[in-house]
Amino acid sequence: MIARLILIALVTSMVGLLAGAVLWPDNLPDDARHRPITSAMPLAVIGDSGSHSYQDQITFPPGGGLRDAALRERTFQWTEVLARMRGSEIDLGPWVRWGRNGIAAWLRDEMGLGGGRAPRKEDYLYNFANTGAACKNIMGDRLGQRYRQVPRLVALMDREPERWRRGAVVINVGANDWNRLLDLQASDPAAPELRATIDYCSGQIERAVDTILASHPDTRILVVGAASDADDPGTFDKYRSAAARDNIGKALKNFDDALRGIATRHPARVAYVDFGTWFRRLWGERGPGGEPAYRTVAIGPLQISNTAGDGPENAWLGDGHAGTAMNTLWAQHLVERLRELTGAQLTPISDEEVIEFLTH
Repeated sequence: MIARLILIALVTSMVGLLAGAVLWPDNLPDDARHRPITSAMPLAVIGDSGSHSYQDQITFPPGGGLRDAALRERTFQWTEVLARMRGSEIDLGPWVRWGRNGIAAWLRDEMGLGGGRAPRKEDYLYNFANTGAACKNIMGDRLGQRYRQVPRLVALMDREPERWRRGAVVINVGANDWNRLLDLQASDPAAPELRATIDYCSGQIERAVDTILASHPDTRILVVGAASDADDPGTFDKYRSAAARDNIGKALKNFDDALRGIATRHPARVAYVDFGTWFRRLWGERGPGGEPAYRTVAIGPLQISNTAGDGPENAWLGDGHAGTAMNTLWAQHLVERLRELTGAQLTPISDEEVIEFLTH
């Protein structure tokens, strides 16, 4: 009798899940479904918390959670900067509250109904990045099916193939796989676990590139290189030896070389964006003995240091994510790379505009 009751409960639960997956409201406004094609270049994003909009009040509700700061309303991630500074030229889609519970999205995928975006968040329509995403979530491999990003993005792009003939996709993911291995990077850059992580993440990104181009061969793709967590202020008391610094550099080069290789194999459609070189050009790096030896970056009256805190003078927020100044400078750099890759007539973001944006 007990076994029968358990079976009935399981069947009832499964039926409920299936019904919920089918009936779960899409919540995508009609004006987001049927938008006119304009001269703005559509831009989509695959990524993790570094590309998840900070103003999302579903994932980061005011009064709790990440990025809960007095300066929240002026704390922007790089897509939010682009939308504000180049919104007439770069189309990230409308700002929408859209998406489904991960289980519901997965069940809909399995039933051929389309999962949409998961998890539900408040963000630009074409931004599929979500906090906590790892390389398994790029294609939905291993246990990443609930939050598979690329297949669901491509399904959205497939609704408007003409729009995406002029579009671009930024892929910036891997930090949650890579940064947890920083101790190993410092001790043995040739460690098998590091090699396996590099091969897995680069393989997933290459699959993403192939999947996007198979349906949208004219879309361009930017693959962003890895960042070193040794440049995070929270790690400054570690990795002080020259050997640790050199080992981390070698490990990071191995990862970046794998990502460069993807762009090399698709030279007409894919470009590599070297985050590490960009960061070092601005803030520098640790000294010969591994000690912090970073510069400050002058932006008008602001002096941006490689420190953590919610004020605008810090490169990083208190929660470890890039601050508004870093994101604004990164947006400036990405516009240049998009111009180079796509040939689009995007207006460069001037230093004067950066100063104006950050100080007013």
